[in-house]
Amino acid sequence: MPTEESKNEKLYYTIGEVAGMFGVNASLIRYWEGRFDIIKPHKNRKGNRLFTAKDIDNFRLIYHLVKERGMTLEGAAQKLRENRDDTVNNYEVVRRLEDIRNLLIEIRDSIE
Repeated sequence: MPTEESKNEKLYYTIGEVAGMFGVNASLIRYWEGRFDIIKPHKNRKGNRLFTAKDIDNFRLIYHLVKERGMTLEGAAQKLRENRDDTVNNYEVVRRLEDIRNLLIEIRDSIE
């Protein structure tokens, strides 16, 4: 039986949808695609970029390194090349801790 999350997940996302997910311009998505070799969108006959869920996960990782941690593009690319597994693990730990923090804040606010 499919989960609720898998029902909403699409096979491909347009560049506009990806840009909207991160609150950035489509030009930044195109730029990152050129700078990071882990982003490999499919292109349809018209040449439109179609991103997979794996591409979205890679964008989340890049966004975290560049926008949230303040790394340069070169630094983020080097970190992903040299130590991708540790980078992914650290990112997941940070996300889980943020989720726990938000849950605790919700509980605190509901008590008050």
